[in-house]
Amino acid sequence: MFPIRDHNPSNRTPFVVYALIAANLAVFLMQLPYMESERAIAGFWRDWAMIPAAVTQGGEVQGIFTSMFLHAGWMHLAGNMLFLWIFGDNLEDQLGHLGFLTFYIASGVAAALAHIAADPGSVIPTVGASGAIGGVMGGYLLLFPRARVDILVIFIVFFRVFTIPAFVMLGLWFAMQIFSGVSTPNSGGGVAYWAHAGGFVAGIVFALPTWLKRGAKRYWRQTEGHPPHPEIDYSPSSIPIIRRHRK
Repeated sequence: MFPIRDHNPSNRTPFVVYALIAANLAVFLMQLPYMESERAIAGFWRDWAMIPAAVTQGGEVQGIFTSMFLHAGWMHLAGNMLFLWIFGDNLEDQLGHLGFLTFYIASGVAAALAHIAADPGSVIPTVGASGAIGGVMGGYLLLFPRARVDILVIFIVFFRVFTIPAFVMLGLWFAMQIFSGVSTPNSGGGVAYWAHAGGFVAGIVFALPTWLKRGAKRYWRQTEGHPPHPEIDYSPSSIPIIRRHRK
């Protein structure tokens, strides 16, 4: 199960989202030659990834920033950029270009700190934009809890697109990160679940000023949790059709 689009159009061109996707792709293409050799990629990760022990014991903080532009493979990159594409444009629309860039970087930093707090002595390199994008998802949940999101469900040969509220999809995603973080030993490699969860919580916190400025609960009551502008319906031919949310 993964999202493929939302029904929440933005009112401005998301230049920062485009730039972040381009930057992540460019960095990945630059690192591809290193991935042909285990020794080469290990050295690359040592220089540019985020290693908790290097931060806590050696004060090497640069990896907190550089790691959020690195990815371990094509699927890792594609999954992160898909989530950024779906949810990032609406946050950029609400926060402005510079505000969104600051929000994104701050969420990535908070996610890295959450991962370090979970296992400060780990020597396993951590890479990926997932923590920063988790922040985007948290901010999206606060501002558009009932925005409609299309998810693709695949089960063996069965696949179907379902439309569900954002709070269901994002809430399930967050719950999965918490469950996986609790049940997965810190000593093993793999997915940085606490970075995902930490970024998500940070995104909610960082989006609070915007939510309060909009009127907080009054904003939710006025919009019933939907985007404050007309949503999009997708016809069977995938041609967008504008639909207004209920008043």
